[in-house]
Amino acid sequence: MIGSLTLDQLRVLVTIADAGSFSAAGRQLRRAQSAISHAIQSLEASQGICLFDRSGRIPELTEAGRALVAQARYVLSQADIFERTAQAIATGLEPELPIAFDSFVPTPPVIRCLAGLQSHYPDLAVTLFTEGMGAAERRVRDGSATLGLCALLPSMAQELQAIPLTEISMVLVIAPSHPLAREKRPLTRDILAEHVQLILTDPLQRQGPSFSVVSTKLWRFVDIARRLEFLLAGFGWGTMPLHLVHPYLESGKLLKLAIDDPAVLPGSIGLYAIHQRQRPLGVGARWLLSELQNTQWIDVP
Repeated sequence: MIGSLTLDQLRVLVTIADAGSFSAAGRQLRRAQSAISHAIQSLEASQGICLFDRSGRIPELTEAGRALVAQARYVLSQADIFERTAQAIATGLEPELPIAFDSFVPTPPVIRCLAGLQSHYPDLAVTLFTEGMGAAERRVRDGSATLGLCALLPSMAQELQAIPLTEISMVLVIAPSHPLAREKRPLTRDILAEHVQLILTDPLQRQGPSFSVVSTKLWRFVDIARRLEFLLAGFGWGTMPLHLVHPYLESGKLLKLAIDDPAVLPGSIGLYAIHQRQRPLGVGARWLLSELQNTQWIDVP
């Protein structure tokens, strides 16, 4: 009951609107017509409003009644969500699932897994944080995110559990307009060091960590998408995840550097799911973690 208003009164009102009459609503709700009439009369009296025009043979919704039927549907739907959520929480489902992931994480596999999560737990609220390098670990460590998807940094806190998901292939790229695209010498570390390198860095640690630093001429970026724009514009060279630059390599907007120096070859970066060791995962987080472990991550040939 909300004041003098009850969910049962609203349910009766909506059923009458859907069934078309008091008697039809009574049959649907398995109640006597007199009980249906009493519920509506009580609702009208408590709210001080006329919901039905009773001048004809069959009562018809008034303009106010039609407007309040829509409100009643909304209140009943929210009440149903409240009950389902309460029941789910009682069985171990978390009220909310905050997830943080680094910007290099492939988006389509995450979307597929989250679509499955939404299908299994439609009332579970999910918050997504996509930020710069190191942010996913920090959010999991301070408790603002339950799960993190990120690279396993050397400084990873010992209180975090890391579960391997996949390997992200990395490539060295430049724009066709960049001087390295016309370089005739075999590309070595010393030659790369002559040119500006565009790198990703942790926004809270200005001097690092930074991966695969070769040049002394550095432009630092927090946002990998912004760094890609500068690579496309020819501002420098950089290491990028293959899945992010594959379309640009195919179209010729970027070129893959052929490196003649094993010390500079980019290789791959391990992608991990992390969570606090001492913080038990809820039902939704456990389900999502299992999906993340079993999904196909890389679609790029």
